[in-house]
Amino acid sequence: MTSLLILNGPNLNLLGTRQPEIYGHVTLQDVEKLCQDKAVASNIQIQFEQSNHEGALVDWIQAAKSKHDGIILNAGAYTHTSIALFDALTAVEVPAIELHVSNVFSREAFRHHSYISNIALGVICGFGAAGYTLAMDAMLGHLNSS
Repeated sequence: MTSLLILNGPNLNLLGTRQPEIYGHVTLQDVEKLCQDKAVASNIQIQFEQSNHEGALVDWIQAAKSKHDGIILNAGAYTHTSIALFDALTAVEVPAIELHVSNVFSREAFRHHSYISNIALGVICGFGAAGYTLAMDAMLGHLNSS
């Protein structure tokens, strides 16, 4: 059975309360339920995780090589700073999609750079919580065409 790892980085545990004018009112628990429902409908398995700690994200990515067919990564601010996440994604050779709830390209200039996008299959941003199911569909499409 197809398995996806859905990772969420720093401050995503605050979805629903942190800057709702940017990120909306949907909580991370709501997002996880949305992804679980999509997984059931798609007959796949998911592992949904969040950490504010870069090393925990690296550990989950490294473990993905033997457990998951694809990674959906909302690295939050680590997108713009983490060579460690880049290295981990490169090392495991599991296809990954970069995801953002907000449109990072309509925000501060420092958010326009990503260490992840050049090794990701693609980037989904600006669609709020719906971006997660869009990323799941995109990953499943990629896996089914491979």
